[in-house]
Amino acid sequence: MQTTDSPQREAREVPCELVTWEQSYQLARKLACQVREDGFAAEIIVAISRGGLIPARVLSDHLNLFDLATLKIEHYHAAHKEGIARVKYPLTAEIEGRRVLLVDDVSDSGDTFQVAVQHLFEQGEPASLRTAVLHHKRVSRYVPDYFSQEVTEWRWLIYPWAVMEDLSSFLQEIAPRPKTVGAFASSLQTRHAIEVPRQTLEDVLAMTE
Repeated sequence: MQTTDSPQREAREVPCELVTWEQSYQLARKLACQVREDGFAAEIIVAISRGGLIPARVLSDHLNLFDLATLKIEHYHAAHKEGIARVKYPLTAEIEGRRVLLVDDVSDSGDTFQVAVQHLFEQGEPASLRTAVLHHKRVSRYVPDYFSQEVTEWRWLIYPWAVMEDLSSFLQEIAPRPKTVGAFASSLQTRHAIEVPRQTLEDVLAMTE
């Protein structure tokens, strides 16, 4: 999960990066390679919903591990921080005495992992616990055991499974609201330094009418 509070920025000036499906898949594959090379034989993967769901599923495939569980932590909505991290839907799977791999898409402030790790130990102490993300931002207070890419210059990462959510949030920041795809594209380029496919922009505008 991500926050524009690291470092402090106005939402309208948030630098962004679009992450494609192929990039996401390759980053998850790289994570799986790291886990195998490290010799960590996880018995269960726990995905932090919602961002960690797809990376965790790819990891489970590459690690040939079929035991996949989830917990949901709410903290941020698009590029806005919403209070403190909290567990909305707790983990129901049995993890006590098991080797657990906890997965999210990104480590930004570190709050999400801190809350998630604490929650797992409250549910039952695992034999061992490792954490993994696609992207680790250097500003994070929590350093995962495995990460595919380190982000040294802070930017908002728009994953393909959250593109509509993020762009619709950015759209709400624009006044007056752009009425055309061209105007929306121009604003995103100016404010966030990203070029978004036309079809995606059309979908966002249609969804938010």
